[in-house]
Amino acid sequence: MHKEDQEIILLIRNEETRIEGFNRLVNQYQKEVYWLIRRMVIDHDDADDLAQEVFIKVWKNIGEFRGDSALFTWIYRIATNEALTFLKKKRFSSMLALSSVENRLSSSMHNDAFYQANETINRFQKALLRLPDKQRLVFNMKYFDEVTFEEMAQITGTSVGALKASYHHAVKKIEKIMTA
Repeated sequence: MHKEDQEIILLIRNEETRIEGFNRLVNQYQKEVYWLIRRMVIDHDDADDLAQEVFIKVWKNIGEFRGDSALFTWIYRIATNEALTFLKKKRFSSMLALSSVENRLSSSMHNDAFYQANETINRFQKALLRLPDKQRLVFNMKYFDEVTFEEMAQITGTSVGALKASYHHAVKKIEKIMTA
């Protein structure tokens, strides 16, 4: 575990410094958590709400953190689970076909006041939306966050080989969509 993470955990586990430690944890990881979720759920408000939920879960469960992995890994695991659960619920509650959910997410992306991009980036983002959720997650973590496959395996509980295969399939699908 990184030295800064160790300091944060020590602060959180001490009743007198618990809030200070948690504030440091949030400041350390809030941007990465937000963007991990945002790239999955697209909508700023949804990503913001889910990021808050992640940190509420971290606050409630920090006592269970054993230190077997990096704090980053543990937090990312919570964030990926929240994002994937949100997407499943969104699909289930709307009873929409995958393409309808893609269209909704794409529309949400373009209607977002924070979103600005050229045509190539728009095509790339739309290609990402066409990937299955888990492939998109793996692609985003590798491409945008530069997470190693070993770290991803700890975060997702999936083998390195399966993650490499998912990433490879995602890249091939994106290439096919982008060149069509």
